[in-house]
Amino acid sequence: MNELIYASVTALAKAIRAKEVSSREVVDAYLQRIEAVNPRLNAVVQVAADAARDQARAADSALARGEIKGPLHGVPMTIKDSLDTAGVISTGGTTGRRSFVPTRDATVVARLRGAGAILLGKTNTPELTLSVETDNLVYGRTNNPYDLSLIPGGSSGGAASIVAAGGSPFDLGTDTGGSIRQPAHFCGIAGIKPTSGRVPRTGHIISYDMGALDALTQIGPMARFVKDLGLILRIIAGVDWRDPAIVPMPLGDPRAIALEDLRAAFYTDNGIASPTPETADVVRTATTVLSEAGVGVKEDRPPGIEHAGGMWMQLAVADGSAWIRRLLQEAGTTEVHPVLKDRFLGRETVSAAEFSGMLTRLDRVRSAMISFLEKYDVIVCPVNAYPAMPHGASAEKSAGFSYTRIYNLTGWPAAVVRGGTSPEGLPIGLQIVARPWREDVALAVAQHVEAASGGWQRPPI
Repeated sequence: MNELIYASVTALAKAIRAKEVSSREVVDAYLQRIEAVNPRLNAVVQVAADAARDQARAADSALARGEIKGPLHGVPMTIKDSLDTAGVISTGGTTGRRSFVPTRDATVVARLRGAGAILLGKTNTPELTLSVETDNLVYGRTNNPYDLSLIPGGSSGGAASIVAAGGSPFDLGTDTGGSIRQPAHFCGIAGIKPTSGRVPRTGHIISYDMGALDALTQIGPMARFVKDLGLILRIIAGVDWRDPAIVPMPLGDPRAIALEDLRAAFYTDNGIASPTPETADVVRTATTVLSEAGVGVKEDRPPGIEHAGGMWMQLAVADGSAWIRRLLQEAGTTEVHPVLKDRFLGRETVSAAEFSGMLTRLDRVRSAMISFLEKYDVIVCPVNAYPAMPHGASAEKSAGFSYTRIYNLTGWPAAVVRGGTSPEGLPIGLQIVARPWREDVALAVAQHVEAASGGWQRPPI
């Protein structure tokens, strides 16, 4: 069974198409793994076992007739609970949607199903996805597969936890301030936040109708292996004629990237939270590997990023968190998780003049950042100042999460791959940021680092 549950998405799809293994065998293997590890992880909060087995049988029958639905024919997946899945409870981590069953899939889910993927179940998320710890009043908290006493990160913590543990080959995460990248780092898997405007948010709990906050939230794939991210991204990207921010930009192939033509900047400290020595070493080791591959590497830090964490939060609560109250009201939620309440609610609304000044400062930061990228193709830096921390301890180390938020403000693509290990045996991820629309460059660099570092490593669970 290990050969199946720890295989790449690419390998599983190929083996199923070649009839080396049936979709039913693969689905059963993953369902058995979920049953074995999920009581300790609490990562999968809804299991669609019967439907998954029925769809696997149908996929095998179709293949026997010579019919292939798409590039993911018969391959199982899990999906973060903030994304709507037709016929399966989708709570978004909020009590008002405890029994909510959507009638239609989110755009990205529909595209994956259309490509032949089979839904195993839904993965846990904090309320409305707005926390770095995956815990809510509907399902409770999710644990890290490398140490159950530690957080898997948030908000895609359930996705990262179960993928790392071999309970799913891939999942979709969402990222408003680091919610794909932080869990990928804490759980030692790969993930990518695409460029703002690449993937439709239709059917996500935080959708496309967020006004000044619209560009912050993106949907992207999470998997154990970097090569799978490009496969999945190509399926979910593109205009859906619902999300008005989506741009029909071509998506490049990471295999076509010549590393020796790239220029990379790197930094180990963002000026907000100094990283652990091992985290800094992971960045420096990766840049050495890239330099040996012909990449032009220079230590250099974008201007003004030390203010990014505060700017992200100021923008998020500028309206007194009225947008969050609207989401809670639309969901019918009356009992709110304490973390959401303490972090966001009760904030004062800023004046229109203050808000316009905030947007002006943001535009200037974006201008300075894009000017910095005129000299470089990629930026290599930490994902977080720290490896996974104990449940409830993230507030004390909140500054460590600031490494990802600047790239939500700019809207640039950012990939994460495991680059090393802490003295405690915990994963340490590496963040690789590219120019707008150049996910292919970020993934090519990430895959090279993965080959050198070993990438994902099986957790002890």
